[in-house]
Amino acid sequence: MPTTSSVSHHSRRRHPNVLTRAWLGLLALSVASAVLTMLHAPAALIGAGILILALIKSRIILARYLDLSTSPAWLRGFTMVLTGFAIVVFALYLM
Repeated sequence: MPTTSSVSHHSRRRHPNVLTRAWLGLLALSVASAVLTMLHAPAALIGAGILILALIKSRIILARYLDLSTSPAWLRGFTMVLTGFAIVVFALYLM
């Protein structure tokens, strides 16, 4: 009697796992931060951009590496705290 497998033998294309995609996203955001520093824009705009990219990176780390994507309440709480911290840092930067 033939047995069926849950793995499809017809699909040979591999999808990168979640951690690999998170790492690639962090790498891309790091490159974007470096490129942002090379632009000839006002310092406040560059500072805001770097902080926003840092917030995105922290959210990726929390959701994927610390696996808080399975606990949305904790992820939302950490995101709110980090966003508040970034706002305070940006306000101090503007002074």
